[in-house]
Amino acid sequence: MNKPVKRLYFLDAIRAFAIIMMLQGHFVHALLGDNFRVESNTFYTIWAYFRGVTAPLFFTITGFVFTYLLVRQQHSGFENPRVLKGIRRAIKVIFWGYLLRLSFFAVFEGTLNPSFFYVDVLQCIGTSLLLLIGLYLMIHRYHIQSFQYILLVLGLAIFILQPVYDQFMLSFLPQTISNYFTSKNGSIFTLFPWFGYVSLGGFIGMLFFKYKEHPKLYRYAILALSVVGIFLIFYSSKVFMMLHTTTGFQIFKSVAYNNFLFIRLGNVCILFAFFISIRNHISHSLITKIGSQTLSIYIVHFFVLYGSWFGLGLSRFFYHNLSLIETIIGAILFVIAICTLVLYYDQYKKSIKSKLYKRLGSLQEVMRPHILKTSFELKNQMIKKYHKYRTAKKSR
Repeated sequence: MNKPVKRLYFLDAIRAFAIIMMLQGHFVHALLGDNFRVESNTFYTIWAYFRGVTAPLFFTITGFVFTYLLVRQQHSGFENPRVLKGIRRAIKVIFWGYLLRLSFFAVFEGTLNPSFFYVDVLQCIGTSLLLLIGLYLMIHRYHIQSFQYILLVLGLAIFILQPVYDQFMLSFLPQTISNYFTSKNGSIFTLFPWFGYVSLGGFIGMLFFKYKEHPKLYRYAILALSVVGIFLIFYSSKVFMMLHTTTGFQIFKSVAYNNFLFIRLGNVCILFAFFISIRNHISHSLITKIGSQTLSIYIVHFFVLYGSWFGLGLSRFFYHNLSLIETIIGAILFVIAICTLVLYYDQYKKSIKSKLYKRLGSLQEVMRPHILKTSFELKNQMIKKYHKYRTAKKSR
């Protein structure tokens, strides 16, 4: 029996913050008029910068939460209940990632739309979870404590090598597979560099678990995350240029000139430190519920905003067409509506499913005579046509 672990409410708050940022970010990006998308607009520039933090935050918190829950179990390997649960969750996330991109119009024509094969955030997160589980299963037999250092080294290596693998086309691979590694074919999120954030999030999660009983855990965590965050944002580029000057390796210069991965990681660290510092004020049940329903919220928002299967979403009718005031008000209403819809369904889903099954059962009873009658008539027609065909064949 596992000992009860005190809930880390700041994790729920970070997940809730990330999903709300995603909702408003997608709404504004899809519907704001082009004349407001100018770099000279200070408010738009600030919004765009913070919108760029959303995905790194989401991937990092995913690695943190999953790894923290994984290593806190007393059992290891496949006996760890989080392994099979994580595999099922990952497959579910990947499945929804593809399903949301399916166009029924293409299916009706007997084909699949090209964008169906693009790798988006859900496929990337699901595959990253499978990679984390695979690493854990390979390492747990030897020395589980080394798992955290492997995650750290792997995450840093993925970030540093970004200028190298970013040029790969991988044309020798089937496009369905290569889409997970290159964005050249249209993928939005690829395993590299985004698995780097998941790995580093897992590293932070293991540190939290390792020192969970330390009386000054949060104080040291806030200090460490703040220092690391400030360093990555303001000084990491200078360090890479120094490494280039010292070693002559071109890759360090390339990283320094396009240092978005480490800078965004610094942003994530600052946000972690902030939410940990206000942890005693963010334990409201509403925050916890929103943070625990991120997948459902993402799915519903995709249908409403992009239309998914039939393309009949808000973006079809208002794409880049709203004024600034309309966009702000619309984004607020959009966030409230999506969260309310998902939380309402979660609260009453048993009752809703029960009523739905009853309605379907009643509909089935009503339709059964008509279905039987239609089937009988079709059967008779097919038999008559068959007899006519045989008669005509014999007469020849």
